[in-house]
Amino acid sequence: MTKIKAAIVGYGNIGRFVLESLQEAPDFEIAGVVRRNADNKPAELADYAVVTDINQLGKIDVAILCTPTREVEKYAEVLLANGINTVDSYDIHSGIVGLRSRLEAIAQANNTVAVISAGWDPGSDSVVRTLLQAAAPKGLTYTNFGPGMSMGHTVCVKSKEGVKNALSMTIPLGTGIHRRMVYVELEDGYSLDQVTRAVKEDPYFVNDETHVMQVQSVDDVKDMGHGVNMVRKGVSGKTQNQRFEFNMSINNPALTAQMLISAARASMRQRPGAYTMIEIPVIDLLPGNRDQLIAHLV
Repeated sequence: MTKIKAAIVGYGNIGRFVLESLQEAPDFEIAGVVRRNADNKPAELADYAVVTDINQLGKIDVAILCTPTREVEKYAEVLLANGINTVDSYDIHSGIVGLRSRLEAIAQANNTVAVISAGWDPGSDSVVRTLLQAAAPKGLTYTNFGPGMSMGHTVCVKSKEGVKNALSMTIPLGTGIHRRMVYVELEDGYSLDQVTRAVKEDPYFVNDETHVMQVQSVDDVKDMGHGVNMVRKGVSGKTQNQRFEFNMSINNPALTAQMLISAARASMRQRPGAYTMIEIPVIDLLPGNRDQLIAHLV
């Protein structure tokens, strides 16, 4: 079996879990890791190439982007244009349609595939929402996150001037409404009011109730656990009161990493273009023989 050659681009929380997921995937070969400082090589990367330029890794089939969301597009544009498929966990819901359109043009022009927003929400939860709407076309779906650490929101807060370290927790209030509890360590000379304004004005937070608190140590309150409760109540045909519920309790970066690997596999089975996870046949996310999968899962 010819294995899929994958490169990890970025090596933070998600990148570390992507490495573990790739190590367990029977159909992947780890080509190496791309990071800003190639000399910074932790023990778990001892057996892998660590470079600053993906071209140093030779021929790559797919690049798994473990960068902050707001850096995804610039990396994807370059990689797709160089003939490398990309997958990412871009998580700004309001920007997904635009990103897909822009990367679609680049991917089609270069015979490559981009799978965008391929974490768990957006990502696998998007597939669940789609299935629930198919089951009850009329109705409402409420997605309630947490309580747990939001990686995208946390990275956003860390980027603010004056923030030394941060944690953003998502607290579900019900019916899809959430409270953001933000804990920050501040650099010397910066005020909490200054940082609070910057956080609350950011698109990540502007639509939610947000509380920003200063702590001595973010590590003392950090927990990477997260979860989802999704409920749809609606109508199947003309039959009212159809109710569906989906729950999960997870380690946030570990699930994001696993979905990225599954999406990377699926990218090798699509025609050139840009895709969200709801556009990809779910069987393409899995390794193995198609007939055997059907016999086992259907």
